[in-house]
Amino acid sequence: MAADNSNTTERLVAAATQLISLLFTTAREQPIRLFFLFVFPLALFGIISIYLLLHLLAPKPRPPYPSEKTYLTTLPSGAISPPRPLPCWYDRWHAEGCLKEQYPTVPDGFDVPDQASIEPAEVEVSVVVPAYNEQDRIEVALEEMVEYLDANFGRGQEGGSGRLLPTLERPKPGAGTPGSRPSTPHRLVFKCENALGGGRGQSPPRERLPRGYEIIVVDDGSEDRTVEVVLEFGRRRGLHDVLRVVSLEKNRGKGGSVTHGLRHVRGKYAVFADADGASRFSDLGRLIEGCEDVVDGSNRGVAIGSRAHLVGSEAVVKRSAIRNFLMRSFHFVLMILTPPATSRIRDTQCGFKLFSRAALPHIVPYMHAEGWIFDIEMLMLAESAPATPVLASDGSVIGTSYGIKVAEVPVGWEEVGGSKMSLVKDSVRMAVGLAVLRASWMLGVYRRRLT
Repeated sequence: MAADNSNTTERLVAAATQLISLLFTTAREQPIRLFFLFVFPLALFGIISIYLLLHLLAPKPRPPYPSEKTYLTTLPSGAISPPRPLPCWYDRWHAEGCLKEQYPTVPDGFDVPDQASIEPAEVEVSVVVPAYNEQDRIEVALEEMVEYLDANFGRGQEGGSGRLLPTLERPKPGAGTPGSRPSTPHRLVFKCENALGGGRGQSPPRERLPRGYEIIVVDDGSEDRTVEVVLEFGRRRGLHDVLRVVSLEKNRGKGGSVTHGLRHVRGKYAVFADADGASRFSDLGRLIEGCEDVVDGSNRGVAIGSRAHLVGSEAVVKRSAIRNFLMRSFHFVLMILTPPATSRIRDTQCGFKLFSRAALPHIVPYMHAEGWIFDIEMLMLAESAPATPVLASDGSVIGTSYGIKVAEVPVGWEEVGGSKMSLVKDSVRMAVGLAVLRASWMLGVYRRRLT
């Protein structure tokens, strides 16, 4: 019996040796044949396996429930309004995209809208605040937002002092705010969307800027009194139909909450800010200036708050060694896995980002990440946006500009206790999520519809 086992082992070893010798001889004498017989099929099998695996692992956002397309606000009487329909530019954008797919060649006299377009703004600034169990922190953040927005943008047709302000008399975002440098927004960078063009000898009409602001708090399935605290704050401050609360039936994560809110903004500028108030909201004026500095011929621009200038400061030095190590490790992974423009951004995770309205259709509809990694997907989508014409001062086209430019703007920031992020576990999830996200876009699991 032992002799039979020994003979079997010897035969297996001899067969394996002969196979290795055959492969070595074939590789030396006929390398191309070996490549097509073994290497190429194995590589193809690996790519197909990864593609199918990504289809299983890649996040797929769920469609919103009907109740998530409504909002609550306070009434002048102090009562809470019944659920009201939430305006949604995304629904119209999606319908127009379906129409364009249905009619790839436009029949004569049949107008198919440009899918990259978005309906006009109704207010000047929309602020989206994602919130999950934030009853203890959100009121302080809302107070800072309302104080700044009232002073610099007013509500509806009224300025912060309660009187109607002409366009050139509007307060400058950031001016007169403690801790922020004087700013001089140059809104004429945005091309006149309402100018229909006058006759010869007539100057085009001046752009009619929307006025006022809105704050959309997206409650991500909170289990505490977040909604009640926000509505009580709105009642106390008289923010009737200015402060809107959208409640998600099931928790989606911070990225899902921000994406949902951005689908429903009405502002010329759309900004999202964390509910903890860690970023100094009075630096919104800097973000507006940064956006206008990089805006292209189609009015597309993004500005993101950055804490990179705080590296080495007391706020960062006081962090634990493991936290700083994980932060540097994540930035290293980020540089490897993201495209060039995104990899050069020093702070991708600051919860204070602003988008021009024209940039939204190129970013928000294609969002998939609903966890902490969503910021990076936004920046990658901005970088990969379709080209737009570059205009000279006289309005003539002198070239094309690929992608949406992103301005990284230093902002004030301080750490606030009560973070929902698990340091080690969420850091690992972010690294894995980034790898899955990047691979999904590279291999075509996610696709951008041509616009």
